[in-house]
Amino acid sequence: MSTLLKIEIVIADEQAEEAEGFISTRVAHGWEEGEAENGRRMTIFLEDHPSGKLIAQDFQAQFPEASVTFSEEEPQDWVMAWKDFFTPVTCGETFKIFPPWLNEDAKNGTTHIVIEPKMAFGTGHHPTTSLCLGTIGTLAKEKHIHSGQTFLDLGTGSGILAIGLAKAGLTGVGLDIDPIAIPCAVENAEINDVADSVEMAVGTIDCLDEDVKFDLIVANILSGPLIEIASDILAHIAPGGSLVLSGILAEKQSDAVAQAYDRRGIGMPQRFVEGEWVCLVWENIKR
Repeated sequence: MSTLLKIEIVIADEQAEEAEGFISTRVAHGWEEGEAENGRRMTIFLEDHPSGKLIAQDFQAQFPEASVTFSEEEPQDWVMAWKDFFTPVTCGETFKIFPPWLNEDAKNGTTHIVIEPKMAFGTGHHPTTSLCLGTIGTLAKEKHIHSGQTFLDLGTGSGILAIGLAKAGLTGVGLDIDPIAIPCAVENAEINDVADSVEMAVGTIDCLDEDVKFDLIVANILSGPLIEIASDILAHIAPGGSLVLSGILAEKQSDAVAQAYDRRGIGMPQRFVEGEWVCLVWENIKR
């Protein structure tokens, strides 16, 4: 087995919450965290060294005063470690997330999604993923989205949101800038028998043809990019469509994101909060 890339970050206490938000959108399997002499220490283990170094470079660019160091570590049995603590997750009233070794036959009124825990973000355990899936379930229940419609999942990660939408009867596209994520997303779509309903690809919203419109766009990424590409996102929403945004800290970032979209004529969103995170939702958008 190849060695793991160990990334150690030391950051001031006052920036720790924002740093956690950044890391959680890039690292699927969590990280170790504890006290350091000058703040908080966060330790990440990654299998893919080029991808890991890119994450660390992006982190250093956003938090230039933080200390970021690398080292090599011998791998542990990560599959067994996953099995020790990965438990099923209920997301809203509709979806329940399982790893392959814990999936159960009884549905009990829920839609099951099976996710193979790997390098891509999105196992259902993070509040932003749970919030988005819960929102998708609510939109489907209230008929704001339904079978036959189309979607874009921007920042698809493990493909979990795209899979949920496909199981709700929609067809669409999952995009991610991380080339490691797409094979994971394709595998998960196949495991869930929705591969024919979702096209997964490496890329950003810029890779779409200008005239392509979707009935629903979901984007669980960082607040900064959500603000920067607000016009691009809205340009691809069909009349009467819906928009779901997350990856946003409720207190520090939600107002700025909401206002960026309000300024473009769609009004202020509904807000759904879980812990320190928020999901912003617009329905029946008319522009």
